[in-house]
Amino acid sequence: MLTKRTDSAFWRDNVDPASIPERLQKLLRLWKYQSPGFFDEFDRLDEVFPNASYQYILYGMGFRTEVEPFNTVAAQALASRFLGEAEVLTQRIEPCRPVVLRGLVADWPVVEAGARSPAAFRDYVSRFDTGAPMEAFVGAPQIAGKYYYSDDLAGFNFEHRRMSLSQALDAMVGSLGQDGALSLYLGSVPTDDRLPGFSSQNPMPLLGWTTGQRIWLGHASNVSSHYETLDNLACVVAGARRFTLYPPELIGELYVGPIDNTMAGQPVSLAASSPPDDARFPRFAGVRDQALITELHAGDALYLPKLWWHQVEATAPFNGSVNYWWDAFAAGPDSPYTSLLLSMIAVSERPLEARRAWKALFEHYVFRENGHPVSHLPPERRGLLGPLAPANYGRIRARVMQLLRGN
Repeated sequence: MLTKRTDSAFWRDNVDPASIPERLQKLLRLWKYQSPGFFDEFDRLDEVFPNASYQYILYGMGFRTEVEPFNTVAAQALASRFLGEAEVLTQRIEPCRPVVLRGLVADWPVVEAGARSPAAFRDYVSRFDTGAPMEAFVGAPQIAGKYYYSDDLAGFNFEHRRMSLSQALDAMVGSLGQDGALSLYLGSVPTDDRLPGFSSQNPMPLLGWTTGQRIWLGHASNVSSHYETLDNLACVVAGARRFTLYPPELIGELYVGPIDNTMAGQPVSLAASSPPDDARFPRFAGVRDQALITELHAGDALYLPKLWWHQVEATAPFNGSVNYWWDAFAAGPDSPYTSLLLSMIAVSERPLEARRAWKALFEHYVFRENGHPVSHLPPERRGLLGPLAPANYGRIRARVMQLLRGN
């Protein structure tokens, strides 16, 4: 690919773009704008060649990474502001409370394009498009942008259609102001993969390059209340969004729908999507007024801690947002959600008293609200209950895998 040699069939075959694996194509597009890093899929335990190996090969053969300079007076002022925002964000992450960051991304070129017009936004974003097809939600005029279940919860009230991002933007912008037009929604598009170069022009210094960026586009819409298992920084880049938030502890009052038949991967609250005083959801009536509601405009951002329920209404005729998902407290690659699913099959249908007994062990060893379970032991005698790093994480993980294999 980088070599100039064409003196044999071997080298001619290897410089053919069609021979490049899809994963490497994706990374090469990313590396045009940032150097190979640890989290560019090199954090896998089975990775043979680390990011440093790629750096040696790429730059030894003349590959160029076009990193934006960050040494102007304006950039330094922006850096100072981001440092202040980062301190605010850090203070809120540990207590797991949402925080609004007004004007956080107001200087992004994509925000400036959207401020001119939806057409200018389309033209700016489309120039990064690789043309790869992706899945869009398409709704009839009658649903008014509320993508939801069918009445029997078996299906949905919208269609899935394959199109490129540029085609979706053309359809969105072209139908603005038309009576009876279909509504379109394109969500969770990874920009490093589908819009290479976009993230380098619209960067997020609060999180650095290791956190993937995604873009969400569409007409006015209503996305039902749901949660994510990762922390979320949502940035409005066009139009406006209204967030209605409920804390995780209210899950029992939200009447959650199926966890496997969902609109976009996460279960939704049926009660929060219902009309006020819906008789099917009596417990929700007592918590509906506990919602936190905030309005965000282009340039604003919202930090959402993991597991917070959020309904998202895009309230302008044309809307766009960019978000970042990451786990602020991860000790390794394993997700608490994996533990939840395993506990469902191991514990949830045991008799009540048996579940109470296991609950006591979980609270003692896992949730630890009364302190560390073996604080009475000397540190050198705590074994697997000592700190996870540097070795216990791997030891416990190996034991879990052994047990799952039936050994």
